[in-house]
Amino acid sequence: MTDVSITAANVKAGSNAIVDRSGNAGATVTAGEPVYKDATSGKYKLSDCNATGAKSCDGIALNGASDGQPLAILKGGDITIGGTLVAGTVYCVSATAGGIAPQADITTGDDVIILGVAKSASVLNVHIQTPGVTL
Repeated sequence: MTDVSITAANVKAGSNAIVDRSGNAGATVTAGEPVYKDATSGKYKLSDCNATGAKSCDGIALNGASDGQPLAILKGGDITIGGTLVAGTVYCVSATAGGIAPQADITTGDDVIILGVAKSASVLNVHIQTPGVTL
């Protein structure tokens, strides 16, 4: 399988979503991309399961933003991700910066960063877990 192909215009928080609207982007971010809060700058940057410094996730971007612009982050709950999912599948941060992939695509050298489980072909129930496991 490959990363979920996300249409940013279709990304929407569910009614049970936990959203943080107090952050700023530290890079160009598109709605639907997993992000982490950089400890040095305090800004959100793209998560990546095999890149030093980016092997973390604090949420999924709900809007697009450039460096320094406001960014809303979904930290938990349901999100219509704007792409096609497989119900019951666990999704993780991929090895592509800002990408989302099925857990089966996480390979040797990648950190397992679980985003959540697909509830349907379009809705991901976000419950971020970073167990500290490198394959």
